[in-house]
Amino acid sequence: MELAWIQMQAAPSTFKLATRMRSLPVITLIAALVIGAPVLIALMTGLVGGGGEAWSHIVSTQLLGYTLTTLGVLLLTALLIILFAVPTAWFVSLYEFPGRGFFEWALILPLATPGYVLAYSWADIMDVAGPLQSVLRETTGLSARDYWFPSLYSVPGLSFVMACALFPYAYLTARAAFSNLSLCTMEAARSLGASPRRLFLSVAIPAARPAIFAGLALALMETAADYGAASYLGVQTLSVGIFRAWHSFSEPAVAARLAFLLILIAFALQFAERAARGRGGIQQTATRWRTPRRQQSGKAARWLIFAGCSAVLLLAFVFPVSRLIWLSAETGLGHGEIWRPFFNSLTLAAAGSALAFVLALAVVIGARQNRTSQLIGRISAGAGYAAPGIVLALGALFILSWTSFSVAGPAALVFLVWIYASRFTAAGAEPLSAAFSRAPASLSHAARSLGAHRMQRLLRVDLPVAMSGAAAAAIILFVEILKELPATLMLRPFNWDTLAVQAHAYASDERLAAATLPALLITAAGLVPVILLSLQLTRAGEARSAG
Repeated sequence: MELAWIQMQAAPSTFKLATRMRSLPVITLIAALVIGAPVLIALMTGLVGGGGEAWSHIVSTQLLGYTLTTLGVLLLTALLIILFAVPTAWFVSLYEFPGRGFFEWALILPLATPGYVLAYSWADIMDVAGPLQSVLRETTGLSARDYWFPSLYSVPGLSFVMACALFPYAYLTARAAFSNLSLCTMEAARSLGASPRRLFLSVAIPAARPAIFAGLALALMETAADYGAASYLGVQTLSVGIFRAWHSFSEPAVAARLAFLLILIAFALQFAERAARGRGGIQQTATRWRTPRRQQSGKAARWLIFAGCSAVLLLAFVFPVSRLIWLSAETGLGHGEIWRPFFNSLTLAAAGSALAFVLALAVVIGARQNRTSQLIGRISAGAGYAAPGIVLALGALFILSWTSFSVAGPAALVFLVWIYASRFTAAGAEPLSAAFSRAPASLSHAARSLGAHRMQRLLRVDLPVAMSGAAAAAIILFVEILKELPATLMLRPFNWDTLAVQAHAYASDERLAAATLPALLITAAGLVPVILLSLQLTRAGEARSAG
């Protein structure tokens, strides 16, 4: 009788624990549905509907142009990103030159500036009345009709702007790969007579290729998703076509069909990145592994490297941001209407990052339970991140139309926060996953030996360790949402402009001076976390080298 009574008393707690354990995959499934629902709805609507005369007209007159232009922008952007990122990462990682410590973290600063902000600034710099052509005319005495000057309002111009904004993705991954090269491998290549050029091309590049391509694929997905810079520069990409089909022609189903092509491009980039990662590079099989020391070059070579790194930083960050500051100071910074969009931006970014953080935590926790949960979470987060904001916004618009909610009401704000979370959960999951992986296995084994169940180990061991990555995840999510433009343009209620929307509206109306202040506020908001991230990575590299 006593044994039966003890079993009856223990049953509720055992049942609760078993329920909690079974609920973990359910939590992952719910998070996956929240993340993936907008893109699935947009794609299904495009496949089922979207036919008719409007679609036939786009197919016969514009579809090929949209597609080829997008692919051309991606190709040129990839070439420029490799040109900017790989040599700078190589020299910063393995060579001593003046200013190396500064460039190590400063080359990440362009991440703080959205592509559309760089487009506004560079368009003004290269304009006929801008500083470059003005100096050219004053120096040569020519008139504007007497010479040719490259136009930013073109596929190469857009590619240049996007490469300036996004090359730090590839720079970071390449720098990490070059810093982790084995000293034994490098010395073996040198002993066989490899020159520095051959060492770079035949040893370093093959070893770092998967990491370089990972950063490049991420940058190209952002390029394909861009609307603000492409729209401002008049380049007819798929993102511009999707927005035009929805906004100008009032054909959301046709826009969803165009979105299907954009999703295919994004998933093709993801597939290529995973294939490159699977092939791997040169394996470091030496048992005595050490990070290679930085090389000392001649005086001329050191200053040439300094000039190259300076040129990249000037083009990608210093020149455009300085021009915006100059225009703001010249026209006056006092715009009374800036505070409402500033408050709206902070509110939406805080709400979106909070929801995205919760979803990221659910995905990462679920991934630690079993392979099925890991696969579901990875696919859903990857699909949300690969899908451009404009595609996710289309899915939300379809849901709003089915549920009869008004786009002008509070429901639109809820849906906008949902789209932010769907789009950027993967960005928050990465630092959280890295933080979880830093938990020593011995802690979990010790807790298990003391009788702790899986849920207890999660709450008392894993989560406290993972909180070290919580701040990084929250900062990344906040900054990414603050910069988001197309989904906000499509879903925001009336009188709920954000800094990104206001900057785009001013720039589209050719009031660049008025657009400078919201553009600079977006950059300033992203600059602090980017600098903190840069310094953290630099300190980690120094600690690894010292160790």
